[in-house]
Amino acid sequence: MSMNDPLGDMLTRIRNAQLRGKSTVSSPASKLRAWVLDVLASEGYIRGYEKKTTENGQGELVISLKYFEGAPVIRELKRVSKPGRRVYMAVKDIPSVRNGLGVSIVSTPKGVMSDAAARSANVGGEVLCTVF
Repeated sequence: MSMNDPLGDMLTRIRNAQLRGKSTVSSPASKLRAWVLDVLASEGYIRGYEKKTTENGQGELVISLKYFEGAPVIRELKRVSKPGRRVYMAVKDIPSVRNGLGVSIVSTPKGVMSDAAARSANVGGEVLCTVF
């Protein structure tokens, strides 16, 4: 079965696993998903992830979720740019999430990075999702 929005699928898997209190969640592997997970791990929203290979040779990302005092660290995870409506922003227009408490993940010509890193590198791009 083909999937229209692989990144949106991964974000939904993370949201659903946190609602159920799971410690890990798996998602099919891709470079974009791994880059987004790198940003989430560097910003402290997940413990980390590792790439595994299933029996049929497909790659799989096993994501370790992070909790603080029993509550998930990620309170809100929204997809901004969707396959039906891409959202591109210049560096001066990249939104700050909850007055800087959250993070926007941006796909730039210099790679996938957080909004603060994009501002310091002075590059804009496609706003993939916001995390709080």
